[in-house]
Amino acid sequence: MIESVANVKTDRPERYLKQLVSHLGRKVDSEQSDDGGSGTLTFSSGSCALTAEPGVLVLAVRAEDEERLAAVQDVVARHLVRFATQDELAVEWSAGVEA
Repeated sequence: MIESVANVKTDRPERYLKQLVSHLGRKVDSEQSDDGGSGTLTFSSGSCALTAEPGVLVLAVRAEDEERLAAVQDVVARHLVRFATQDELAVEWSAGVEA
């Protein structure tokens, strides 16, 4: 497995976590913790663990290979940026590393 992480600075990490899990959960398997502080999205090509921390939404993507990793990164980042037009969020992924 290959993993890549993005630490997205935002004043509303819980809100965006909830939006991503709710929206993408219509098409993929998803879970969200009762307190709203974490969630997971399971795609056919990989998964994304989301964690809301003070001032940061942490996105950790895992997949079998670089191609699948890039596909999951693209879907998650595109949707997050679309939800957050007023906040102009920047999603910068770390290089994929063996997990």
